[in-house]
Amino acid sequence: MKAFLKCLLILIIPGISILPGCKKEIADQPGLQSSNLANRNPAPTERRPDIVVHAGGSIQSAVNAANPGFVIQIEPGTYSEAVVVNKPGIQLIGGDGVILQNPGEEEDGIRVTGNGDGFVLKNVTIQNFEENGVFMIRVDNFLLSHVTTINDGEYGLFPLFCSNGVIEHCSATGHTDTGIYVGQSSDVEMNFNTAFGNVLGLEIENSSNVTASKNQCYDNSAGILVSLLPGLTVTTSSNIIVSNNHSYNNNHVNFSSPGDGFENFIPAGTGILVLAGTDVTVKDNNVSGNNTLGIGIVSGYTLASLTGITTFVTALDPAPHGYNIVSNVLNGNGSAPASIPLPAVDLLWDGPLWGGTPANVCYMNNIFSTSFPSPLPSCN
Repeated sequence: MKAFLKCLLILIIPGISILPGCKKEIADQPGLQSSNLANRNPAPTERRPDIVVHAGGSIQSAVNAANPGFVIQIEPGTYSEAVVVNKPGIQLIGGDGVILQNPGEEEDGIRVTGNGDGFVLKNVTIQNFEENGVFMIRVDNFLLSHVTTINDGEYGLFPLFCSNGVIEHCSATGHTDTGIYVGQSSDVEMNFNTAFGNVLGLEIENSSNVTASKNQCYDNSAGILVSLLPGLTVTTSSNIIVSNNHSYNNNHVNFSSPGDGFENFIPAGTGILVLAGTDVTVKDNNVSGNNTLGIGIVSGYTLASLTGITTFVTALDPAPHGYNIVSNVLNGNGSAPASIPLPAVDLLWDGPLWGGTPANVCYMNNIFSTSFPSPLPSCN
């Protein structure tokens, strides 16, 4: 009886009828209505949507009308709009052929703020935005799954200061910085993604407890970058695992905008590059056909020398600590290197160039043809 009486308390706002505790009905908004799936048999793990957006409707209107925790189903179609999510627990679930298109000069396709904890995005293509496909800031407990980003300015997927997230089965192409980026974040998994035709395919920057596994990176300037960079709020990078990825033929010209940032210095032809930080494991990856470098471990000392940015040494711990490069298969790397003063090899550690301690980085069970130094420091 209490539930029945609660559903009789109707709050009317323009175009939206809200029944507290019941489904939301949106009758006056073309293409947007509450779901009516009484005759449908969803899979056991599938949750019925609270709102359905039809082709011609507005995803943003659905988000505005949603209560925290609502599931919004988006039917196939092209939606020319940008979307802002600032409520917790919102799930945007697309079907085959859902495209979010820049309507003009919007910077972000989907922007999720710190009120958007528990955000879920599935089965959506986001294209032609000015800066980012998906930008999330201070979001905890998120999932990006089967999201495709195309030509969205600098970044395809861009979680910043986020935590406890999963990025899986996503694709990114055509970005002037990074296709799939995790920055100043913690406890994030990046699995089964594809990045191609970007300056950087995947990047993990100044973050901790991040795993990148079973991703495919090709035709970028660099496939995978793990970095500790100066000038950011978070000043550490630790416990990063890069495993079972395929990083190949990353020989695209570096097309980053001049003066934008560190991406300007990344040489084309790089498979996997790790810059300073602590407790980084690179294992079981297949790295091939990258013209400049297969897997490179580079310190802040070398970066300061190459870039002239002295804060790599003065503001951060410039040396790698606790690196394990294990059981990777490398071939055909370094055959036509970019013009940089580093050896073009399958495996590179710059320690001999600055007096690094072999105890800080070790190699074991890798299959490769060329390395610097030779021999590489081995794991005990």
